[in-house]
Amino acid sequence: MSDQSTPNTALARFCEKTGIPYPMFWGFVGLLIFMIGDGVELGYLSPFLSERGMPADEIAMVFTIYGVTVGVSSWLAGALSNIWGPKRVMILGLLIWSVFEVLFLIYGLQELSYSMILLTYGLRGFGYPLFAYGFLVWIAAATPSRKMGMAVGWFWVAYAAGLPTLGSLVASVSIPLIGAMATFWLSFALVVVGGVIGLVGMREAHGMQRLAPEGEKPLVSMAKNITIMWEMPKVSLAGLVRVINTSSMFGFLVIMPGFFMHTVGFSLEEWLRLLTIVFVFNIIGNLASSIISTRIGYRNTILWLGAVGSTISTPLFFFMPQAFPNDFLIASIFGAFYGLTLACFVPLSALAPALAPQNKAAALSVLSLGAGASTWVGPAVVAIFQDSFGLAGVVWAFTGLYALSAVMTAFLRDPEPVFEPTLTKTKRKIKIRAPRLDYRWAHAEQK
Repeated sequence: MSDQSTPNTALARFCEKTGIPYPMFWGFVGLLIFMIGDGVELGYLSPFLSERGMPADEIAMVFTIYGVTVGVSSWLAGALSNIWGPKRVMILGLLIWSVFEVLFLIYGLQELSYSMILLTYGLRGFGYPLFAYGFLVWIAAATPSRKMGMAVGWFWVAYAAGLPTLGSLVASVSIPLIGAMATFWLSFALVVVGGVIGLVGMREAHGMQRLAPEGEKPLVSMAKNITIMWEMPKVSLAGLVRVINTSSMFGFLVIMPGFFMHTVGFSLEEWLRLLTIVFVFNIIGNLASSIISTRIGYRNTILWLGAVGSTISTPLFFFMPQAFPNDFLIASIFGAFYGLTLACFVPLSALAPALAPQNKAAALSVLSLGAGASTWVGPAVVAIFQDSFGLAGVVWAFTGLYALSAVMTAFLRDPEPVFEPTLTKTKRKIKIRAPRLDYRWAHAEQK
């Protein structure tokens, strides 16, 4: 967006100072509310089903099927955006989530029908990735490369603030007041409101049209989202790094509650507070790493703060609380450190489309596939290593994966300068400044 197209309003000035693309501001607001609604059930759906007599293996199967559909849909968000345009993909995601949520609540939860829960909850899993990652593709299509770091940072702030942080908070307040079942309906209302705000509020042109070249057949466009994996190996490398990024988080959600309650000596309430601290600092890290990446580059941020940082923070988050049992402060410090380092992979969402500037949607579909795959890779690592090597073996396995991600990231390169002034105070003086490093000035130097 050119500066000429941005009105001189308080909101526009706020967006300019914070790095939020002004034409997409309401999309970020809508995404936040949508993800709050989607995250409401995260902390209590499993206990809800268990308390009503559903066996543990059936509950596990429900979440397994959901994870598979989320992974597939994460890839489809980029592929379909190429064909239909991001806005239509977001609309489809909102419709899928809304329709199958109603069916899930009425015919699944109220009747406690395992087959209907499996069917409707599984199909609902196609909804939120189409909406959320469709918006991410829209951001990539409409935002200049120099500003992508901050834009995707704000995307992940909105995403993570809703799922799981504020979503779980809403549930903790709502359930005692209106009950568990009514809270599910509150979740539905929040998703619909957030979806409508995002879709109605955004009128940026790139998202309202297909991103594939004019005349390209849909099957050819879909195929590019697959062939890019071997035609542009560095995009695949970024996708693999994205798989590793949050794999430990999903693995730790399986083993850490029992570890902190039975080994470290925390109560359930203390564990939940610790988990909240981890996610709050993860949100802070999402924005901080985006700002830092505009100074030192996407690749350097991912490599040193994300990959190397997580190689250090992951074992510390496990071993330090054991060394100081019942010490909530120590656990909080290293939990916050762990959450911050995971967030420093965020510039991947800016780097991947920059690696394939002619097919940004395909590059993001690979990255989104990696994000979806991490939801089952993490628990798979736990299943493979826990029986033979114990919890310590699982932690060292994740540590090794982060070290591997550092090696893989070393082969990636920022394809162009990413330096952009952000979050700076402006003084009421007229100053003449030399232009920053920016290829827009290259043609002037050649004359």
